[in-house]
Amino acid sequence: MRVLIPGGSGQVGTRLAKYLYAAGHEVTVLSRDPQEHPEQLWTTLKWDGLTAGPWASELDRSDAVIHLSGRSINTRFTPENRRQILDSRVLPTRLLGKLIAASPTPPRVWINASAVVYYPDPANLPQDEFTPAGSSPAFTDSVTQQWEAALAETPTPRTRKIRLRTSLMMSPDAGGVFALLSKLARLGLGGTQGPGTQFVSWMHDKDYCRAVELLLARPEIADASNGIVNMCAPGPLPNREFQRDLRRAWNMPIGLPASTWMLKIGTRLMGAEPELILISRRVVPTVLLKSGFAFSFPEWPAAAADLVARSRKKSVVAELA
Repeated sequence: MRVLIPGGSGQVGTRLAKYLYAAGHEVTVLSRDPQEHPEQLWTTLKWDGLTAGPWASELDRSDAVIHLSGRSINTRFTPENRRQILDSRVLPTRLLGKLIAASPTPPRVWINASAVVYYPDPANLPQDEFTPAGSSPAFTDSVTQQWEAALAETPTPRTRKIRLRTSLMMSPDAGGVFALLSKLARLGLGGTQGPGTQFVSWMHDKDYCRAVELLLARPEIADASNGIVNMCAPGPLPNREFQRDLRRAWNMPIGLPASTWMLKIGTRLMGAEPELILISRRVVPTVLLKSGFAFSFPEWPAAAADLVARSRKKSVVAELA
C-alpha cells in the first residue's frame, strides 16, 4: 500500500513510518524541513502545510493519507502559541481536504489525527466513540473540536475519513512523554501528580502502529462510529496508580508527590501548562475492541515494563556506539 504521512517527521510519525515501511508499505513523509530528518528508508518531501506544491501529486498516487501535523501543545498557552497550535492543525487539514476532493485518483482512506481531550470528563466516567462532546473551557478541547470540524468541512465522497482520537502514545524514543516521565521517576520525582485521581489514557507504541495498520486494511470498521476511533489502551488508570507502576518498572522505591500548587509553579517554570497533567480522561477503545483487535499491552504495568526494558536496551546501544 502507498501511504502518505503529512507531518510525519515527529515522534509519532517517525515511529509509524518505520513500522509501516518494515511491514512492506511504500511510505512518503511530508515535513517542513526534510533535512532535519534524513531518513534513508523512505521518501521525505518538503511541504509547508499551507500551500500546494510538488508534493501534492503524491495524493493522486497514494492509497492512504495519515495526517499528523500540529505544533506541540507542551508549551505556555500565550495568545501567539494558541494561534500557532490551532493553525498548525486546522490549516493543513483544510488544504488536504481541498486537494483530495479535487484529485482525479484520490486515496481511498484519509486518517486524520485528533486527541482524546475531545471528551470532557469531569466525573471520571468512561468515554468511548459514542460519547457526545460536552462543553469545556479548556483550550485543548476547543482545538480538537475545531480540528475535527476542519476535517469534515470539505466533502470527499471517494475517500473515507477516520478521526484518530489519540491518547498519550508511549514509546522509548528520546523527547517523548514516556522519556520525560521516566526521567522524573528515576530521579525520585515520580510520585502522585496533583490529586492523583485524574485518569490517564495511554497507548503502547506497538499497539498504536498495529491499530493504524488495521484501519488502513479495514477502514469500514469506523463507519458505525461516524469515522471516530479512540487510540488508547482499554486500561486507563488514575494518575496515582500510573505513577506507581512506572516507578516499579524502573525499580525506584520512592517517588516524591507534587501537589496541584507545586505543579502550577513547576509547569510555568518549564514553559508548559498544568492542565496537561491535571486534566482527566478516562477513554476506552470500543471500536477497536469490537473489531476484534487484540491489544498486546492492554494494561499499564506490562506496558511500562516493556518500555523500560527497551529504554535500557537503547541506552546500552548508545553507550557502545
